Order: sequence, then structure tokens, then C-alpha cells
Amino acid sequence: MTEEMAKEILVQLKCGETSECRVAIAEFLTFQPVLFKHEEFKNFRGVANHGGAIV
Repeated sequence: MTEEMAKEILVQLKCGETSECRVAIAEFLTFQPVLFKHEEFKNFRGVANHGGAIV
């Protein structure tokens, strides 16, 4: 995953084009900084699953 892909996923979530996103643990280190910088960061909800996958 690239930063651009992470930004696109967040835009899709914000606009309602998609209701959830699954991020593998290997991709999370790229996804996390983009998520934290997003203006709607506090409005996103996530769950960490067993094994490190994030929904």
C-alpha cells in the first residue's frame, strides 16, 4: 500500500462509497500516518483483530 492508496481509501470511507476497509499488519505502518493526518481522523472507528489485521 502506498500513501496515495491510503488517502483514496479514506476518501471512499468518508464519502460512503465503502463501509469498511481491511488493512493487513504489513500495510498498517504506511496507513497509520495517513489516517492520523486526516481531518476526519476522530470520526473513523476501527477494530484490531487477532493476528494484527485492522478493520
